[in-house]
Amino acid sequence: VQLQASGGGLVQPGDSLRLSCAASGLTFRNYAWGWFRQTPGKEREFVAAFKRSGGWTYYSDSAKGRFTISADNAKTMVYLQMNSLKPEDTAVYFCAAGNTITSQARNRDAYHYWGQGTQVTVSS
Repeated sequence: VQLQASGGGLVQPGDSLRLSCAASGLTFRNYAWGWFRQTPGKEREFVAAFKRSGGWTYYSDSAKGRFTISADNAKTMVYLQMNSLKPEDTAVYFCAAGNTITSQARNRDAYHYWGQGTQVTVSS
């Protein structure tokens, strides 16, 4: 199983960015897919997650209304569209996959596979 995140960069406040996660080695539809982020000295925190077969999608309070998680089954890609970015969104963003149930969607320990992370910096 391999997950590879990409799409990070340096943007200004208010800008948009789309992160991508390329997945291989697993049956896409059977897994929950999540995005987490981490800043130095802090724990990795939940951003968004969904499970197509489970019919659920969740966002953190900070992501709700600004970020959208989506997927392209045919390409086995997961995306995180981030709009109206703020300096506090600056972090390394990780994609993750797991056989995760809805009650554990926000729990990073419920995800078994992780990408390498991509840096997002929001600064003027």
